[in-house]
Amino acid sequence: MKSRTKTVALLGVCAAAAMMLSYVESFIPSVIVGVKIGLPNIVIVYLLYKVGTVKAAGVSLVRVVLAALLFGSVMSLWYSLAGAVFSLFVMAVLKKTKLLSTVGVSVAGGVAHNMAQVCVAVLVTGVGAIAYYLPALIIGGVAAGIFIGIAGATVIKRVSL
Repeated sequence: MKSRTKTVALLGVCAAAAMMLSYVESFIPSVIVGVKIGLPNIVIVYLLYKVGTVKAAGVSLVRVVLAALLFGSVMSLWYSLAGAVFSLFVMAVLKKTKLLSTVGVSVAGGVAHNMAQVCVAVLVTGVGAIAYYLPALIIGGVAAGIFIGIAGATVIKRVSL
């Protein structure tokens, strides 16, 4: 990015797009209880590849907080925040290795997101049996990660800065 103003504008537009996708996703019923597609992560994957981890993390944080305030609750904030932080960390590390495609990085992010949420659920409730739900969540994370990865790769290819 050539100018600070252009960067701020891009991040603002991306945060707005992620919020719109959060809103749209709030109307999509879950096939597996608690599993969402993660539509806003299309924007995060795009930012991760186009402008870097720090800026992607900033937009992700803004989106998670605003989505929890508008469409969720205090508890949903903690689950989403844990998932978003761990997911972005995993995706950033894997992207840096260049061993996986955008789809592979996204799949790892989707699985990491669900694993973090299960950890938070176990910590909050004190019920370790929640971990038995992890295989279903991993399947959901892989499926969502494939979809988000394909969509993200398409946006990366077609939207220039």
